[in-house]
Amino acid sequence: MEYRKATGNDAEEIFRIVQDTIRTIYPRYYPLEVVEFFCELHGRENIGKDIESGLVGALWGDNGIVGTGCYKDDHITRVYVKLEYQGRGYGSYIMQCLENEIRKKHDTAYLDASLPASHLYEKRGYQTVKHEKWDVENGRVLVYEIMAKLLPNTSTGINYDGRFFVPRENTENGEVDGNTVFAYRQRGNVLWADYSGGDIVKGHLVGTVSESGELDFYYQHINEQKQVRVGVCHSVPRVLENGKIELSEKWRWLNGDKSEGASVIVEK
Repeated sequence: MEYRKATGNDAEEIFRIVQDTIRTIYPRYYPLEVVEFFCELHGRENIGKDIESGLVGALWGDNGIVGTGCYKDDHITRVYVKLEYQGRGYGSYIMQCLENEIRKKHDTAYLDASLPASHLYEKRGYQTVKHEKWDVENGRVLVYEIMAKLLPNTSTGINYDGRFFVPRENTENGEVDGNTVFAYRQRGNVLWADYSGGDIVKGHLVGTVSESGELDFYYQHINEQKQVRVGVCHSVPRVLENGKIELSEKWRWLNGDKSEGASVIVEK
């Protein structure tokens, strides 16, 4: 996956993604007049102008554009994911990219949240700061929320907060397996996780996230043999076609035989 600045050649595909999403999802929450208002607001002309101004990004997969995001100054607008790719983490990844850009000049990100999206933004740490409404045709009223999120000073390419991972591959001297679940948390560039399952009774790790999303952490756990094991690990992420994250890890035990190993863990 690659998120990069959109060009004029991408305009029609971005327009189609936005319009398809609005006409499919928004009628569940809004009357027809409000749906048409959104369609006009995010029409070809406005999308084209924003692309010319360098404000629009596109998330590319193997088969083309799967999503888009836009921002101006400290304000995020027009985050949409292709219908068949929704629910796979693409929207969250686009939001992270937009927040990283805003963070370079501002300490807070703002957005206007429609009803379908407000609960998703809350999960990313946004809070409502103001309720707004806009009169549209036939006496219909568009109700939306202005939401804000404080941005930490340190940016990371991937946010691991709230993500769960399970091992897919491990060398023989490792102790985690496909039954072990890692629950990650992140604040700024600080990362930590609890893990258990399989041969692991209780485990914890703590470390840091680089701007590229790579992880460096120490881990410790108690295994089923009641042994305390401690180690150090470096993980390199890759965003898969389904939007999930895969981590390729090189690790080393700091006690016991002090051997080295490698593993691959994937997001659930």
